[in-house]
Amino acid sequence: MDPGFRRDDEQVRSQSKCPMPATTADIETPEASRLIKRLCTHWAHKLAVTFDDASATVPFDATTTAWLRADDRQLHVRVEAADAATVERFQGVVESHLQRMARAGELVVHWRDAGTGSAA
Repeated sequence: MDPGFRRDDEQVRSQSKCPMPATTADIETPEASRLIKRLCTHWAHKLAVTFDDASATVPFDATTTAWLRADDRQLHVRVEAADAATVERFQGVVESHLQRMARAGELVVHWRDAGTGSAA
């Protein structure tokens, strides 16, 4: 993904005051960094992902992106898309892939609306 596209898209949203629908999840796991690496290596075959040990950006298409950030105790995930139905669909995509790659058992994932903080 062209980094300029993301900046331009964010500028348009901030000027229009109409943010795209988004959800977040903070997932307790001691293997957050490893999950980012595995997930992004997997998706790099088809998507223009950028990642390091602590964070990742996964552009699924021009209007759907996942951001991941690792710390010592959690994997923080944000999914943003043009509409709520697409956000919900990609929550499932991200979550199912993370579950398959987790070594430490099933991950507990609770999605929240990024704007309100309420359960998504």
